[in-house]
Amino acid sequence: MAQGTHAMLVGMRRREPASVPGASGRARGAWPLAVLAGAFTLAQLVLVRPGMGLGWDETVYVSQVGTQAPAAFFSAPRARGVSLLVAPIASWSTSTELLRVHLALLSGLGLYLALRVWRGLFPTRVLTLAGAFFATLWVTLYYGPQAMPNYWVALGALITVGCFLRVRADRLDRAALYGIAAGAALMALMRPTDAVWVTLPLLVLTAATRRWRPALALLGGLVAGAAEWVIEAYVSYGGLAQRLSDASEVQGGLGWHFAVDDQMRGLIGRTLCRPCTGPMPHPAVMVWWFVLPLLAVLGLLVAVRARRTARTLLPLACATTAAVPYLFLIGYAAPRFLQPAYALLAIPVADALLHLVRAPDGRWRPVAAALVAFGLAAHLAVQYAVLDRTVDRTTADRRDWDRTAARLHRLGVRPPCLLAGHEAIPVAYYTGCSSAATRGNNANSSAADIRRTADRIPTAALTRPGGPPPGYARGWDTHRSAGMDLHIAPAPAGD
Repeated sequence: MAQGTHAMLVGMRRREPASVPGASGRARGAWPLAVLAGAFTLAQLVLVRPGMGLGWDETVYVSQVGTQAPAAFFSAPRARGVSLLVAPIASWSTSTELLRVHLALLSGLGLYLALRVWRGLFPTRVLTLAGAFFATLWVTLYYGPQAMPNYWVALGALITVGCFLRVRADRLDRAALYGIAAGAALMALMRPTDAVWVTLPLLVLTAATRRWRPALALLGGLVAGAAEWVIEAYVSYGGLAQRLSDASEVQGGLGWHFAVDDQMRGLIGRTLCRPCTGPMPHPAVMVWWFVLPLLAVLGLLVAVRARRTARTLLPLACATTAAVPYLFLIGYAAPRFLQPAYALLAIPVADALLHLVRAPDGRWRPVAAALVAFGLAAHLAVQYAVLDRTVDRTTADRRDWDRTAARLHRLGVRPPCLLAGHEAIPVAYYTGCSSAATRGNNANSSAADIRRTADRIPTAALTRPGGPPPGYARGWDTHRSAGMDLHIAPAPAGD
């Protein structure tokens, strides 16, 4: 009997993942992840200028809870999660610097927690390398301190999938069940449709295996996170089906669209590629994008050989479903859309890279290590170059909006006021005005409404340089500003 017990214990040790630490080493083993998260936070504050003004989408989210301008039109695809995220700062301060620091600190903490969920499933060195790869992508550094949802969907995806795997390994892990619900709720709060795509393999797996506890945790989290979005659909959009239809229309009509080449064009730092035309970036900018899936497949082969297939296959499956709508179902691209896929792919990719540089007995392979190190260094250089150029360009654009706002103030357009036309939403935020549009994805008014408003408060219509004014603004005084024409309505009666 003693021999049988000994054999059973030996077998358990062989099946046990090498990454599971003892109780005494758990805190010590988390230090690399904490250092990584701290470095990521610092890099955001250094490389993405805290004083960089808010972008177009950011002004929409921040204006819902902020004090600088009235709430901008909230189109059907958007969710309120980002507004809740920025509310602790934006509800009482208009400081962009303070908001950036707040978001950078939260994003660093979130990365640490999301990676820590995976401890015991992969060695800490794999998780540290995976986190470093994800955190040093230009798109991660750029959007970490911004009021945008995609990075938070990525963290929610890591938490959900990691906790799901922990529950598969230990049905009694109550903390992991709560983690599944929390991660799913975070994703659904930020982007409900993305949450469904990310969790689709998990939903299929729970249905196939009839493991109801993780299924209930997953569905409960999705429902809790999406509840506000669904309620708002019935209150403001004519019902859930109508909101989904409107959201599809805003995104150009969901259906078969081959957007892989659009995403490739966005790798150069085009934050929104719509319409996505122009030449492809230099191969040096794109090479990592093609190497990434190859390394992910290698990571899966390593996992199959090590008899730990599920914990690599599941994040790969979720990364695939997360990417599908943005590669094949919409007709434009933005690099941030693929952040959840990058986060989930990072773990098998890191596992593959470490496999390449270490022999089965743990010895280093010097030639392979040198090649991998050279490749990673070149990759970092490219990512930094793209990030630096993207930050410079977007900072200049936002300074133009700020200069336009100052010009409008000098022309007498001060709160309460209304702006309509070209780039009215972000310029209105900078000016402290409401915004209006008579057509397009953000249409929320009519020409007659704008004319009536112009009789009461200062109003301006914005057009591209040299563009004709809209019909309701004919006869208004025209002035030039940074990159646009300002058509100013006559002063309201009584002014």
